[in-house]
Amino acid sequence: MIILLFILGFILFISLVLVHEWGHFIASKKNGVEVEEFGLGFPPKAKSLGSKNGTEYTLNWLPLGGFVKLKGEHDSDTSKGSFGAASLKAKSIIMLAGVGMNLITAFVLFTIVALMGMPNLSKSIGFEQFTVKSDTKITKDYQNKGVIKIDSVVADSPAQKAGILADDQIISIDGVQINTTEKLGEQTKSNAGKQVSVGIKSGEVADVKLITLNSASPYLGVSSYSDEFGIQLRQSTWSAPIVAVGVMKDLTGATFKGLGTALKGLGSLIAGGITGNKQARQAGQTSASSQVAGPVGIVQTLYEGAKLGFGFMLFIIAIISLTLAIMNVLPIPALDGGRLYTMLFFRIIKKPLTQKIEEHIQMVGFGFVMSLVILTTIVDVSRIIR
Repeated sequence: MIILLFILGFILFISLVLVHEWGHFIASKKNGVEVEEFGLGFPPKAKSLGSKNGTEYTLNWLPLGGFVKLKGEHDSDTSKGSFGAASLKAKSIIMLAGVGMNLITAFVLFTIVALMGMPNLSKSIGFEQFTVKSDTKITKDYQNKGVIKIDSVVADSPAQKAGILADDQIISIDGVQINTTEKLGEQTKSNAGKQVSVGIKSGEVADVKLITLNSASPYLGVSSYSDEFGIQLRQSTWSAPIVAVGVMKDLTGATFKGLGTALKGLGSLIAGGITGNKQARQAGQTSASSQVAGPVGIVQTLYEGAKLGFGFMLFIIAIISLTLAIMNVLPIPALDGGRLYTMLFFRIIKKPLTQKIEEHIQMVGFGFVMSLVILTTIVDVSRIIR
């Protein structure tokens, strides 16, 4: 059942790309711009699926997105039926149509999820998630408390020598259950210098390690935190569409906050690398990487969502659809927002946006996006195999 839900989730994820590109497709047609190709995935082309009304439909080898190829896509093109020959208003509508479709999709999915039972992410986003209290019914409230996880391991410590890693869970010490960070501190201090049996859970694998603690702090050599995981589903009826809008607003704010944290971490990483400050560099790397996920991370998230059922799967797809909309309004060259802002910028400075300049900007932007995909993939893989 989990595999079937995962496959369904992956199909829905690919559908988000199709919906986004379909928005560009429809907007182009309505504004007199010819669509030469509608492709799923990025080139090179794997197969042509046929042509209709002057548009070739293709399947491409790189399953990282999709595209529509418009006639005369450059802003400077003046031929009839080309994107370049369209008015600025028409170009803006075409560029933002994909964003609009993703927002509509997210709204519909969040509405369905609210009717089924909306997960409460208040703890994750840092403030109370929107709901209409008079029309809210808690259908599930599961709290997994007392989970103590390792945040970091001190070099050359008893923990490191025993092979304990960050994100491992400490279950017990000499048979005493560890369910608070205070209990962990008490047990390690009271057994200072002694050999103890430490119950560890790494992923789904449980183990017991014999460890001789230091006689002085740090006794075990770890920093820990309480990882309380809770699932609360809040069901709505007549207010489901209102809840959908409210949750979209909450998650948009949380996304921009996360992007801010990632950029700040990236700044610390770069500054630390230039100045040789290892602590600043490591802190920046941790801060930046904790906020991003690439293709591997998305697949892993879909799989974890499948374990929790169809409602959670729809919830994840809705979040991804909203995130696609947000990312495509940011001024990132090669994405919709970047292309639109580039056109507007050259009109503001009253200089022509030539084909050469536009292609150079988009090439640099595409390189940046692909580099980001590669880096986030590396981060995702390191999280899985750590």
